[in-house]
Parts: sequence; structure tokens; C-alpha cells
Amino acid sequence: MSQQRRTLIAGNWKMNGGLAANAHLLEGLSLASLDPVGSPEVLVCVPAVYLAQAEASVKSSRIAIGAQDVSAHQSGAYTGEISSSMLADFSCQYVIVGHSERRAYHHESNELVAQKALQALRSSIFPIVCVGETLEQREAGKTNEVVVTQLRAVMDVLDDGALARIVVAYEPVWAIGTGKTATPEMAQDVHAVLRATLAERSEFAATKVRILYGGSMKPDNAKELLAMPDIDGGLIGGASLKAIDFLAIVNAA
Repeated sequence: MSQQRRTLIAGNWKMNGGLAANAHLLEGLSLASLDPVGSPEVLVCVPAVYLAQAEASVKSSRIAIGAQDVSAHQSGAYTGEISSSMLADFSCQYVIVGHSERRAYHHESNELVAQKALQALRSSIFPIVCVGETLEQREAGKTNEVVVTQLRAVMDVLDDGALARIVVAYEPVWAIGTGKTATPEMAQDVHAVLRATLAERSEFAATKVRILYGGSMKPDNAKELLAMPDIDGGLIGGASLKAIDFLAIVNAA
């Protein structure tokens, strides 16, 4: 990983948690000995209903909190939606947009994801823009085409300064919970394509933007993945729900 980019280890709790379980997990993370000098940035993205709890729990630690989704609208008659300004009220520093589950189950388009990223930045929240291909797309040789199209939709609505403030997460959908795995070299190949796509627009953004790997990073494969030059951290699913596993990944970084 480039020394110009600080590693980011981001936990995505998905639709998991409860007040008691959250308190136990956050306490375990907050009490861990995390050396701020040269260590990775640590982030937990929690369900929106637990943002207040998370904010209070990590206040005295160096853990950042984030959300898992945001509305493409600033305010108005959008029942059930949560705006970026609302997230900012709870000290959210990051928000995930375009997660593969949102794209699949809620039919989110590339254009909608781009608008969500734009709204996040308007509230000074860093969007973690997820891109990735399905098994069918990979077997058809369309990996690069798919991820570049997804990334460019976001690039199209941002100026160069805003582009440098996003985070990208590569999620090989075919390697999540399927038993199939992407080797570090396979992941690096896609990360390199994504960085080259950013560089076509802005060398500065290509240098600054962190590209996370979101394909089932675990304690036993984290070190190898994070050793790749264009893998700047991880978007961690299941392993983020156990303090010992999540901290093992942090330590591997």
C-alpha cells in the first residue's frame, strides 16, 4: 500500500446488532490498544438506529463511525429516508453507498449511487463507493467493464476536489459468502484498474483515493491482501461483528 494513503479498516455491521451486543462489541474495540502512530484508521458502519449509541460509545476512542446508506435527497417528503445532514448530526464521518446488497435487493442504479455520494460530500461525509461484479459478469470477462462503469458514474457528478475525497470499495460479489475466493493478485488487478480509471481524470485523486477490498477479508487472509500495492484497507462484513476478529485484521494492517 502507498505510504501516501493511510490504511482504512472499515467494519460494515449490515443488519445486525442490538443495544446489548453493540455495547459489548464497541467496548471491546474501544478498550483495545490501538497505537495512533502509523496505525490504520478504524471505522464501524452501524445501522442508523444505533448511530447515537455508537457515537457515545466511541467518543473517547480513536474509532470513527459511519452509516450504511444515505438518501439522494437533502430533505422533504421521502418517508423512511435519512439525509446526509441527519447523519452529520451524529458525527458520521463516512457512509457506504452502492453496496452490492443495495444494488441487488433495492435495484439501485449507478446514477442513484452517484447522487448519494454527492449528497454525502455536501455534508462533509466521505462516501465509500462500492463497485463489483457478479459471478456471471466475471465469467463473461466483464469485470473491468462493470467496475469502471460503476465508478465513472460517480466521477461524472464530482469535480476533481470532491473526487479526491471519496473512498472506493471493490466487492467481488461472487466471492462473498459463496465459498469462492479471490486471490490477492486477482484483487490487486481490479484495484489497479480502478486507480488507473481515477488517474485518467485526476492524478491527484488517483494518489489520494483509498481503494478498499470488500471480498470477505478475514484475519487469515488480511495480511496478504493488504500487502498489495493498490489495496488500501478493507470493508469488513462478518468479521467486524467479533472484536477479536476485527482487531486481528486491524493488527494485520
